[in-house]
Amino acid sequence: MRPLAQIAHLWSALLLGAALLLALSMLVSLCFGAVVFSPANLWAWLTGSADAQAQLILGQLRLPRTLLAALVGGLLAVCGTATQGLFRNSLADPSLIGVSAGAAAGASGVIVLLNDVQWSLWGLSLVSLGAFAGGLLVVLLVYRLASTATGTSVVTMLLAGMAFTFLAGALTSLLEFFADNEMLRRISLWRMGGLDGADNLRVGLLALVTGAVVLVLLRQRRALNALLLGESEARHLGVDVQRLQRTVIVCVALGMGVAVAAAGTIAFIGLVVPHIVRMLVGPDHRYVLPLSGFVGATLLVLADTFARSLISPTELPVGLVTAFIGAPVFISLLRQRRYQGIGG
Repeated sequence: MRPLAQIAHLWSALLLGAALLLALSMLVSLCFGAVVFSPANLWAWLTGSADAQAQLILGQLRLPRTLLAALVGGLLAVCGTATQGLFRNSLADPSLIGVSAGAAAGASGVIVLLNDVQWSLWGLSLVSLGAFAGGLLVVLLVYRLASTATGTSVVTMLLAGMAFTFLAGALTSLLEFFADNEMLRRISLWRMGGLDGADNLRVGLLALVTGAVVLVLLRQRRALNALLLGESEARHLGVDVQRLQRTVIVCVALGMGVAVAAAGTIAFIGLVVPHIVRMLVGPDHRYVLPLSGFVGATLLVLADTFARSLISPTELPVGLVTAFIGAPVFISLLRQRRYQGIGG
């Protein structure tokens, strides 16, 4: 039986359906929260006839947050898809190269060592910038360690990523040891993930980075397909494997670094979404990359809506929601793979 995505007309309908589902989830996100708006209220806001309170909540609070959730979710899912293609393993995750652990160490360092400094750039606070710098530094060190004159070893990159993840985790724990109660709370909340800092500058930055990363990775879709056959086979097909690896690593590092800097650590989007999409449409990156972006965006928008609505007016960290959703789904997928293996 051919994957659904290989049937051209069904693929177009599937992609359109994913886009419409994302649009619907964004409308739901605008309606629900501490203050609930009806579709009539939403229409009044869209037409400019809503009252001042609705204009404030919908236009300045919920719309930027909903857009940020969609951009971060899509970016995490696309980066996860590219990482799985690079490692040729559908259970790989972008955090394997250490970007999440490095970002956590960078954010913790700023919170503990520069607690009284107030500064921002392009809508990102100093804590967010520290997270971006920490994640980027770890990825650069991992890539440098895995690269030689003959090329880049994916296995060495994986092992180096694990080593630096443990090292960054130890540094974060050391910083937490010296932190006071308020600092510990800030570190803990940041590591749980959250979209409460959404504003137009942050949304604009995420839109630029997401557009650039997605565009570059989509141009590598055929090369990633060739890489699924193995590095030697990809070289025989004319793929510059070292250049492909470098391009994917740079895109994943940039995308994950900005996403984590903007929203903290959000688990399982980059791992579970590409895996589920591959089960639906097959391994072809021409289909998996764009569809994963739509599904990841939809999932994070709905998760953030749930986080804002469950115990409103208090908000749950959205990273907790994605973890509670993603972990059982991932365990279920692992069980299916196990039974399929036994059956084969």
